[in-house]
Amino acid sequence: MDPRKAKELLDAGRARLIDVRSQPEAHLERIPGAELVPLAGLAGWAAERKPEPLVLYCASGRRSQRGVARLRDELGWSRVEHVDGGLEAWRAAGLPVEGDSRLGEAQRRRYARQLVLEGFGEQGQRRLIEGSALILGAGGLGSPAALYLAAAGVGRIGIADDDAVEVSNLQRQVLHSQLRVGIPKARSAAKTLLDLNPQIRVETHERRLDAGNVIELIRGYDVVVDGTDNFATRYLVGDAAARLQIPVVSASILAFQGQVSVFSPPEGPCYRCLYPEPPPAELAPGCGTAGVLGSMAGTIGALQATEAVKLLAGIGRPLIGRLLIYDALEAAWSELRAHRDPACPVCSSPAAPEDPFPDYVTFCDR
Repeated sequence: MDPRKAKELLDAGRARLIDVRSQPEAHLERIPGAELVPLAGLAGWAAERKPEPLVLYCASGRRSQRGVARLRDELGWSRVEHVDGGLEAWRAAGLPVEGDSRLGEAQRRRYARQLVLEGFGEQGQRRLIEGSALILGAGGLGSPAALYLAAAGVGRIGIADDDAVEVSNLQRQVLHSQLRVGIPKARSAAKTLLDLNPQIRVETHERRLDAGNVIELIRGYDVVVDGTDNFATRYLVGDAAARLQIPVVSASILAFQGQVSVFSPPEGPCYRCLYPEPPPAELAPGCGTAGVLGSMAGTIGALQATEAVKLLAGIGRPLIGRLLIYDALEAAWSELRAHRDPACPVCSSPAAPEDPFPDYVTFCDR
């Protein structure tokens, strides 16, 4: 039913308005006078009542359409309609809404395709806007991760990188361009992200990550996206994040393969639980030696962004305790389970943030 026609029906008292969304969604924004009956409990609610004219609605119309079919097919209610396009179409028609929404019209237009996502909606979008992510490395992995987090509306994004843009970066580091060769990567990244989404805030950290600044750098962010390319830094980041209990979306790529996981103790393992010791150098050559397919960075970096969005918005099942592996040549995915090590020296009894860190370079070179 067209939103305006539905309103005429409701204003005339010829139907009852039912909101089939979840309680958090209805709390944020709703049509005045609606009764909340989440879709999962709609059939049970109707089974205890005599059939009556109903108008159902949800965020986009998909859930309410299923609700209409359920009432008609399972319970025989014939006078049931739903608002075509849901609350989004109702609002677009200039019809009244109420609630605790804090999204502006510009935000609604920009994030319209996310706002209609079932289980995400305005609550998920607000969490992104109020959330923060630190991206370590504005390179191959950090580029797509940063682009998608900025586009999704993560309100505060930090970019940490002390390198400058080089021509050899451009094959996979899509944050940068030929015109920015020689410019610090963090600054180049910030310009690209703000051009994409001026509604966000970007913080740049043009310094090399080390044991003396890692706690100061990552403290205060909700999630860390690790796009670094060496084991010493990954161990440092993993250990520091475990001390602060900040989840890390970690990934790596080499040649035609990539992998991604989320380290979030105490809910799941930390980086050292999965990799107690680094592999021998001959088994883990760098991209400068083994090479890397540029699009692999896009594939795995986009996965990192998705995992960060899930963590920030509180949706889905993040890759905590799971290592996802992609083989591009075979177009094949595999998954390994990872468990917390009860004897892990890092997360079984975390050190205080101010305690000194070990020498990771020596640890990784031994």
